[in-house]
Amino acid sequence: MANNTTASPLGGSGCMTIDVYNYTCSNAMILPIINEYTWSAGTRTFLYLIAMLWCFLGVALIADVFMCSIEKITSKTAKVRIPDQNEPDGFKMIEVKVWNDTVANLSLLALGTSAPEILLSVIEIVGRKFEAGELGPGTIVGSAAFNLLVISAICIFSIPDGETRRIANMRVFGLTTFSCIWAYVWLSLVILVISPGVVDIVEAVITFLMFPALIIGAYLIDKRPCMKKEEAVENGMVGISLEGYANEPLTTAQTTDIAIIPKEEKKPEVTEEENRESNKKLLKLAKELGHESLDQGIPPEEAAKIVAAKLTEKEHHSRMWYRINATRNMSGGKKLVPQVYSAFKDLYDQTQLPEEEKAEGKMAVMTKDHTAGGTKAVVEFTAATVSVLESEKKVRIGIRRYGKMDTPLTVRVETINGTATAPEDYIHLEENVHFANNEALRQLYVEIIDDNEWEPDEFFFVKLSLPEAEENEDIVLGNISITQVTIINDDEPGKLEFAKPSIIAKESSRRVRIPVNRINGADGHVSVAWKTRDITAISGKDYAGGEGVLKFDHGETCRTIDIEIFDSMKPERDESFQVELGECDGGAELAKIRKTIITIVNDEEFNGLVSRIVNLTKANMDALQLEDSTWVTQMKNAMNVNGGDIENATFIDYLLHFLTFFWKILFALVPPPKYLGGWPAFICSLSVIGIMTAIIGDLASLFGCLVNLKDSITAITFVALGTSMPDTFASKQAAVGEKTADSSVGNINGSNSVNVFLGLGLPWLMATIYHMSQGTVFKVPPGSLGFSVILYTACAIVAVLLLIARRFLKPFGQAELGGPKGMKILSALIMVSLWVFYILFSALNAMGVINVQIG
Repeated sequence: MANNTTASPLGGSGCMTIDVYNYTCSNAMILPIINEYTWSAGTRTFLYLIAMLWCFLGVALIADVFMCSIEKITSKTAKVRIPDQNEPDGFKMIEVKVWNDTVANLSLLALGTSAPEILLSVIEIVGRKFEAGELGPGTIVGSAAFNLLVISAICIFSIPDGETRRIANMRVFGLTTFSCIWAYVWLSLVILVISPGVVDIVEAVITFLMFPALIIGAYLIDKRPCMKKEEAVENGMVGISLEGYANEPLTTAQTTDIAIIPKEEKKPEVTEEENRESNKKLLKLAKELGHESLDQGIPPEEAAKIVAAKLTEKEHHSRMWYRINATRNMSGGKKLVPQVYSAFKDLYDQTQLPEEEKAEGKMAVMTKDHTAGGTKAVVEFTAATVSVLESEKKVRIGIRRYGKMDTPLTVRVETINGTATAPEDYIHLEENVHFANNEALRQLYVEIIDDNEWEPDEFFFVKLSLPEAEENEDIVLGNISITQVTIINDDEPGKLEFAKPSIIAKESSRRVRIPVNRINGADGHVSVAWKTRDITAISGKDYAGGEGVLKFDHGETCRTIDIEIFDSMKPERDESFQVELGECDGGAELAKIRKTIITIVNDEEFNGLVSRIVNLTKANMDALQLEDSTWVTQMKNAMNVNGGDIENATFIDYLLHFLTFFWKILFALVPPPKYLGGWPAFICSLSVIGIMTAIIGDLASLFGCLVNLKDSITAITFVALGTSMPDTFASKQAAVGEKTADSSVGNINGSNSVNVFLGLGLPWLMATIYHMSQGTVFKVPPGSLGFSVILYTACAIVAVLLLIARRFLKPFGQAELGGPKGMKILSALIMVSLWVFYILFSALNAMGVINVQIG
């Protein structure tokens, strides 16, 4: 802890000399840089707190660079030969990952997420001349408690109601969970049982060696090398397809060319087939958004952002990806998910809805206001066409008024002959229709002449107009000012035929609607069979062919056959298929047009739009790559809020960008991860993290000194929370965005284990070697650390048992995350309560309020 000395009196002549360089809380490892003797304690406390929070942001930002370098390092590939009879040399070369995913997660990735805690512990040991301190170990235990208890609680609760997330790789999760519990049990044994208050060289070496042992154990469990090849294939452990060699024995030389890859592992260089599948997904989404673009007028640039956002959301991402994205959200930096402009957010949400809800949304959008803001009265017919059976003897015509409703008005209605003539088929009508104040609907009837002789269906028109006295700017006719009335002869069941012998269908329409008319009668219920026949278009590939029965109710004169058209990757399209009417039922007959040919053609305008969206989407996706930036790109992203996407930047983005601007510019000078395999960025960023954690250690120590908090309390609260904030946001995003719980809570136990094995094993090893060379022993007083470790171990066991119960018990939803709302809330409350219990009793013990003697 920082020095608590004050001014010291010196003898002689009654005078007192004050040493202004030796004052309260002034003796940390690096800080204070300037003399703060004249500063008040309150001012120093506030400034140290603000500086500590600001440095936490800085560490999160440099960890972003560190993570990107790890991504580059672990994506290294090697070429592997596999036998292929179709190749001239008898084999082909493919690229596979050098790093196993499990090894990468437990080594470099765990180091990336735990680097501040580990380096803080190492730097504290070195700074105290290889004597044990409280800040580093306390931060490691406090961070583990926050990660396991609070982050798990947030992940459990944040899953949408009714959904669940289960851990997929239970073998590795079981190992890391055991390792996490054992790490703290071992820590308790070392400082309390085996050699109380002292850590010797053997204990330090064992602690440190548990780290590679954990990695090797996880690797063996993941790979299961003792399995036979046939078992490995059955369990999905072979990453390279052996199809085509099933009936051909492989030579010893050939089998050595086959790489055994865990099934969770993805080959970095996708095959041509995978590339085609990826392009198909992209094209499908682009066409979907293309349709929305034509309907809503959205610019192609914004449509491309929506496509890129949807693709990104559907992809599987590692915990590293979520950690980096969370850090950038915390600093107003460049996001890893394209941000959709707020004006088109409704459209983006619309594309996520089921087809039925999409159709309802489109109908709502298409509704327009013709009343000039309610200042005009609009009058129109309620329907553009009306059909009536001859036997009904009259037809009802509806007229509606909307818009301005507070004045009376009059419109004129008259009938006009078509194929039906007055007075032979109907009685001519010509009259005025009056609307009173606030009257919205009027009806009138036209009399139909019913005779007993058969004749074809006939029609006439009813026209709406404004009398000269009513012609003013406050009254207008709507779109439907003329309606067609069809008189259906119901003396016969009628004949059925297609409306047209051929139909042109644009691929962009996605569906062709084929009308079938019922003519010369509409009496009774009739039906007709139909079926499709391939010409140049192939059923199931180009369109959804088949057969069916089309039914007509009594008086119904028109029905449609709807056939879905599939998207094609062809640049030019001219394909045809035929629809044919078959046997009729109910007394109906077929008319002349019994067959119709549907020709599917390209929509050039639509294809051009889709092509532009695809190209823009690829550009957006390329810009989201983690490790492909240059120094210029890094500096540009650092200087611009939201990585240059100013249109979508919020006030919070600007605020966070301002707060972190210094760090962004400074860290933009770190070598980009794309150079030399990412190792220069890895080394430089790790060095900067070390410097930053040294400063944070001093800030935390001085802050605790000023507010009379012991280092052990400051460590498990302020420092532990500050270093865990990026992981908190990352885990929440991973829990919601992923289909499994591996990226959210699955890696917590592994990270906590690495904290102990490296965060304590490495500094203990350094300190014991130093003390052995000096002929002394490395003392680690149990004190509050021993009590804190035992308390955390108990809480961790309860938390792990709760996660196991959630996986296997139905009331919890049989999943680690999510499930029924009530049990989800209860589980989260238990987890948070355990953390509060741990913090409260650890602090009370450290302050001496409760006295638990351990060791």
